[in-house]
Amino acid sequence: MSTTRQSNPSPAASRGGAASSASSDDLPYIPARMLNEYVYCPRLFALEWMNGEWADSADTVKGRTVHRRVDKPGRASLPDPQQGDPEPVVARSVNLGSPELGIVARIDLVEAEGDEAIPVDYKRGKAPDLPQGAWEPERVQVCAQGLLLRAHGYRSDHGVLYFAASRKRVEIPFSEELVRATLCYRDQALELARGEKLPPPLVDSRKCPRCSLVGICLPDEHNHLTGKQEQVRPLVPARDDGVPLYVRYFGGSIGKDHMEIVVRDRGREAGRARIDETSRLVVLGNPTVTTPLLRELARRDIPVSFHSYGGWFYGQFSSSSGRNVLGRIAQHRKAADSGASLRLARSFIRSKVRNSRVMLRRNGKGVPSTTLFRMKELADQTKKSQDLQGLLGVEGGAARLYFQSFPLMIKTSFQDDFAFTERNRRPPRDPVNSLLSFAYACLAREITAIIAGTGLDPYVGFLHQPRPGRPALALDLMEEFRPVIADSVVISAINNGVLGPADFIVHTTGCTMTDSGRKRFIQVFERRMDELATHPTFGTRLSYRRILDLQVRLLGKVLLDELKEYPEYSIR
Repeated sequence: MSTTRQSNPSPAASRGGAASSASSDDLPYIPARMLNEYVYCPRLFALEWMNGEWADSADTVKGRTVHRRVDKPGRASLPDPQQGDPEPVVARSVNLGSPELGIVARIDLVEAEGDEAIPVDYKRGKAPDLPQGAWEPERVQVCAQGLLLRAHGYRSDHGVLYFAASRKRVEIPFSEELVRATLCYRDQALELARGEKLPPPLVDSRKCPRCSLVGICLPDEHNHLTGKQEQVRPLVPARDDGVPLYVRYFGGSIGKDHMEIVVRDRGREAGRARIDETSRLVVLGNPTVTTPLLRELARRDIPVSFHSYGGWFYGQFSSSSGRNVLGRIAQHRKAADSGASLRLARSFIRSKVRNSRVMLRRNGKGVPSTTLFRMKELADQTKKSQDLQGLLGVEGGAARLYFQSFPLMIKTSFQDDFAFTERNRRPPRDPVNSLLSFAYACLAREITAIIAGTGLDPYVGFLHQPRPGRPALALDLMEEFRPVIADSVVISAINNGVLGPADFIVHTTGCTMTDSGRKRFIQVFERRMDELATHPTFGTRLSYRRILDLQVRLLGKVLLDELKEYPEYSIR
């Protein structure tokens, strides 16, 4: 917990007693733990309780370890406070709720004797050296537990915080001041939840680096874009801890053995991977994925994407988290607003044209200056497009110029084997188009999984119109990353000699990659996704996979009207 203190709210702001209207609407009761989060940071409370967001950190994992023993329900139950049973009782994992208070709690431990009950709340860290014995969020949480015990007829004039790291019990008196503050925070939290609007992030706060939701909240990025903070701290890890697992078989099975993913082909074990080191499972072909594995991956929020053997994206399986309902509602409203859709579509296309121009300028040899100048004009012209059709016309013109000069980015020694005259697809008719189509499919899969993971709807977009089975929002967001990621991977695979003519099968109906060629190309693609790049807006170093996640979450802020404009990802 942070060392930053917060002052008590004004007692006048509290109802000062039972929450007579706390349960008069459709809001569920507030967990005592959520009151802790509200006092610590109102936005953290809103993200977790209103939006259903959650992410693990080292602190949350250690916290679960501390609670593992105490969370097991014990045999003892609390005595009837009216009976006056003098025998002391210790009850674990006690669930209490009160419609009058509008609060619920699962109390780690209750020490009861007769009509007196003392809530004991376990904490992972060390006891702070403070006159009050603990920081305010912890004191409010245990006080809420004490108020619940009072509501059930017990005397409860103090609680206990047990700090596991220092093995110390700290007694927290339930003073009138603490009770008023607890009820006031409850009222404020309920008022915030009724408003269905997220509060702004904290500004340059010492609390943010230890927060498990910092990668979801993005406080420094938000405050930088709104002019409240100049410096963006590197609060988010540059790379994911896990790596994708690709499985490509016509048959076979993918199952679970303890905490490992086991791949079998024709009954023989073909490979293993630890689940906690896997960020997503990519299934190409038709191997069977077992229910125990799917359930474990859903529990860990690890998505599974399904593709044809050749890489065509069918769809994905992910956990039913129900997160970010407010964001999805806002997304559908914006999609129904032609003006809002056009503004976002302009950003996507403008960034795509700019990034395509930079790709030609950096990697092309002999690119006509007229092409670069015209592409700059087209990027500026996107601002004047009055409708989506006009915008698509601008995009089409820029794409023709870009692909006309695309061969100039291929080394001269490889241009005969990888001849390219135009962009074609469905099916691609030459090796370069085959690589481009597969790279775009891989990129679409990545962004679809990220969008679904943030709780937005991948199938409702702003530039690409909804069609059955088409992830329109993923296609929108991948526009600015087509040249930066997909095209770059194709150029790299060709110019570095990773693939050659023998890795393609060209026939009258199209061109496909061989199994070995596709495997090597996937490796190049994954290296690019894991490569660190400097974000042009914030100056932080992140992997491209992290950057994709960042851009999706920034779009979510635009949809919720937290940001006025979508911050385009335009390389220089």
